[in-house]
Amino acid sequence: MNQRRIFIKNTLIAGAAASFSPSFLMSATRTNKEKLGVALVGLGYYSTDLLAPALQLTEHCELKGIVTGSPEKIPVWQEKYGIQDKNIYNYENFDSIANNEEIDIIYVVLPPSMHMEYTVRAANAGKHVWCEKPMATSVEECTTMINACKSNGVKLAIGYRCQHDPNIQAYMKVAKERPFGKVKMITSAAGYFDGRTDHWKQKKDLGGGAMGDMGVYALQGARLATGEEPISVLAQASSTRPEIYHEVEETMMFQLEFPSGALASCQTSFGIQMNHLHVNYEKGWLKMEPHSSYNGNKGSMSDGTIINFSINSQQAKQMDEDAWSIKNNQNMLVPGEEGLRDIRVVEAIYKSARQNCVVKL
Repeated sequence: MNQRRIFIKNTLIAGAAASFSPSFLMSATRTNKEKLGVALVGLGYYSTDLLAPALQLTEHCELKGIVTGSPEKIPVWQEKYGIQDKNIYNYENFDSIANNEEIDIIYVVLPPSMHMEYTVRAANAGKHVWCEKPMATSVEECTTMINACKSNGVKLAIGYRCQHDPNIQAYMKVAKERPFGKVKMITSAAGYFDGRTDHWKQKKDLGGGAMGDMGVYALQGARLATGEEPISVLAQASSTRPEIYHEVEETMMFQLEFPSGALASCQTSFGIQMNHLHVNYEKGWLKMEPHSSYNGNKGSMSDGTIINFSINSQQAKQMDEDAWSIKNNQNMLVPGEEGLRDIRVVEAIYKSARQNCVVKL
């Protein structure tokens, strides 16, 4: 695995040449399409149950292709979505997607350990990239992904559906306008009970662990509520089911300090059901529960304001807005740099948990 990653990184320089390749020129001229073609890489639960159905609701993009290592899934997807044979790929012939003018965007929906490789390969093929969270397993990998997309002249967005949700945008607005004064204390939590015993989320070499998965929701709750980046972290990892979570943590608790003096107490877990955000300001409060749900987030403020915007599909809104940005050559709402900011903190959290000390950022 490490040797393969080193190989991908070392071949990144060659990817820069793709900026002048036919595939790059094709990607630069496809943005006048009414709907951009999306290929999903990885056909697990999230692609099958959420992204593919959401792509039936989008205005600016559509499901055109799939990339899978499970041949038995192909006829099911073809029957349901009418995907043509020429738009079906596996992990070995994936790079030939560069020659397919019907595919404009590659959506990487794989275990985190594979995000860098397939983002780089997609960028080298001249395709725009959407990558699921967590962006990658390290800051180094995130940087490689960002550079690959820049070198090839394609856009990169991270699949933070919540930042496209008007309910989350409502408390981000409070952070900017400060109607209740400065943020003083935050409690942010995201977790669920996972009964699986042999999943990538429980395997270290695939990028498993609660912190990278659900933990980024808890982390983003604190970051977005303050509008700041943390300057120090103190973390503790634990597992109540060591027979399952012996390679990675089942639960992570972490404290964050921000430049303004705001403090945050955050929790994430694969063993505890929790989904909330509570922000205490100098002159009031804001509560969100649920805070990062698929099916509607809602909240309230101390002045009586109710946060409860209806939204049909977070995933459809996310993909439509990202496709619109590509079509109009605008900045992505959640670019690779945002994913990098999270992973920088995640790395510090793991370091703090290992060393049992405060880590400065």
